[in-house]
Amino acid sequence: MPVTVLFAAKSERWKEYEHPLRTALAEAGVDAELVTRAAPETVDYIVYSPNSGIEDFRPFTRLKAVLNLWAGVEDVVGNPTLNVPLARMVDDEGLTQGMVEWVTGHVLRHHLGMDAHILGQDGLWRAGAPPLASDRRVTILGLGALGAACGKALAGLGFPVTGWSRSEKRIEGIDCLSGPQGVNSALARADILVLLLPLTAQTENLIDAARLARLPEGAVLINPGRGALIDDAALIAALDAGHLAHATLDVFREEPLPPDHPFWPHPKVTVTPHIASETRAPSAARVIADNIRRAEAGEPMRHLVDRERGY
Repeated sequence: MPVTVLFAAKSERWKEYEHPLRTALAEAGVDAELVTRAAPETVDYIVYSPNSGIEDFRPFTRLKAVLNLWAGVEDVVGNPTLNVPLARMVDDEGLTQGMVEWVTGHVLRHHLGMDAHILGQDGLWRAGAPPLASDRRVTILGLGALGAACGKALAGLGFPVTGWSRSEKRIEGIDCLSGPQGVNSALARADILVLLLPLTAQTENLIDAARLARLPEGAVLINPGRGALIDDAALIAALDAGHLAHATLDVFREEPLPPDHPFWPHPKVTVTPHIASETRAPSAARVIADNIRRAEAGEPMRHLVDRERGY
């Protein structure tokens, strides 16, 4: 008997995912009925986007697992009606690779001072080569799948990389710190700071005025993680005071970022429209299909969320 897989996301996502999911499920050997509508009591798995409209999971009495389409789970992990395994999206082929490319590009942009040449075509010859990567310290807050991959890529280019996570980790090429004291040490080493933490009660507003003050003078902040990791007013104050040189921001508390938000016109802020990394349907479909295959075979599912930690 086939398992019923409900695709619960925006209609444009169905157009993007239908064929890759059907193909991936077939290739994984999963006998599945993939649908966008079904009686809740007949559904075995939900491929889920938090903006799908499903908020009450209690009618899904046969549900075995929810497979999130997004890397972030803050919009669903605390749902009290969800009492089955929740898997976050970890897609090394698409999402992770996209994040590595975006982060590496913007770190190199600030390291090399590319804006001065791109925007300064004014006839003045400004000599002076940038330092080598070995002279520019990069700190990454968050050493999950995305943070670890970005850290290893930057270390491979010669940057001294410090990483911080809530729990202790060991990653080749990265000086890993952890715990409350570790974050202060990590910030003090950050000529360029990259935020790739999940959003939890513990990380919201983590980068406030006090922690921004711990960054070296002239540091650059890059945030492709979650908008609410940063106290926006404190960040603008640090930029205006000259303590920070620049902030490149891809994620925001409200998206799309309102046209009147002070980030838009600020000369030391670069806004990118949440493009640092995107789930790619073909590779994400294979991740989802493999997890359903694992569950049906009685094998451990991958990328399950720890409800207490929130990620």
